[in-house]
Amino acid sequence: MRFTVEKTDAAARAGRLETDHGVIETPIFMPVGTQGSVKAVEQRELKEAGAQIILGNSYHLYLRPGLDVLRRAGGLHKFMNWNLPILTDSGGYQVFSLSDLRKISEEGVTFKSHLDGSTHMFTPRKVVEIQRAIGSDIMMVLDECTPFPCEHEYALASNLLTVKWAKECREASRNEGAGYGHSQALFAIVQGSVFHDVRRESASALTETGFEGYAIGGLAVGEPTETMYELAGFTAALLPAEAPRYLMGVGTPQDILECIERGVDMFDCVMPTRNGRNAMVFTRHGRLNLTNARFRDEDSPVDEECECYACRSFTRAYLRHLFIAKEILALQLASVHNLTFYLWLVREARKQILEGRYSSWKNEMIHRLS
Repeated sequence: MRFTVEKTDAAARAGRLETDHGVIETPIFMPVGTQGSVKAVEQRELKEAGAQIILGNSYHLYLRPGLDVLRRAGGLHKFMNWNLPILTDSGGYQVFSLSDLRKISEEGVTFKSHLDGSTHMFTPRKVVEIQRAIGSDIMMVLDECTPFPCEHEYALASNLLTVKWAKECREASRNEGAGYGHSQALFAIVQGSVFHDVRRESASALTETGFEGYAIGGLAVGEPTETMYELAGFTAALLPAEAPRYLMGVGTPQDILECIERGVDMFDCVMPTRNGRNAMVFTRHGRLNLTNARFRDEDSPVDEECECYACRSFTRAYLRHLFIAKEILALQLASVHNLTFYLWLVREARKQILEGRYSSWKNEMIHRLS
């Protein structure tokens, strides 16, 4: 993997991330395909929407369909017929969310499957092995995502464990080669909750170890929005300029724009597809709830400026009808539209960075989106 910063506009960056499955132009948004599928969206529609990389989840893919199936298929790319880059989360966040079904130790995390109650253990070496079997272009280390709020002492202890596991993941990635003929990068995850000193210590230890990229974890977990922005910028500034920076699980269009301004390159979030399945769509002039009665007779598209299939082909009235009638097509069209909007937003952000106008454009966009 190779990353190049092509242009900066204050802290905002336009970059180029090269992988064996293709080039990713940053800033970038990654649609979430947790189980090898972006919910209600076909792979060809992802490409039409402008997706350059998608995200899968190691926890879910490990449990179902399982590593034997993935290995037999030749990895997730072939299994789901997706020839562009894939990033996989280590599954740590999902495991830690099973608070009453897991136990943390120095070695890793023991947990019970949410599917059948069977017992499993994720160690740093295991999550690398899982992601090697999946064949993702970018793998993530095992980490502990601290809850919000948490005490400073807890954040310190949790970060020591995260750094320990990251180093073990790094070592495992060197000892176990990729199995499908393409390279796999490993990203570390900076933790530390809302504490500057812990995040500084985390970033220092991880950059000293050395990874191909760095994620900012532990945000968008309940802290105030302005705190998230401040911590994202603070953490990004601690990370190597020559490596990509990934803010995990964020967020709204406004969140993405604000964090691009603070030096973040990569984003993922379930919001565009989850909201789409619930009739909430994003436009260049704010959100719309398509089940609202005022759309019953509206013959305009969801967004006049959008070029997605839904906006080119159908009216707000028709989409509202589909949602009211509980037609599956409604979920698909709204999800495709929302992903198209998110991917347009980061492409436009990149263009504005390259032209040196990011800050003024961002302020105008946030005003329009409000």
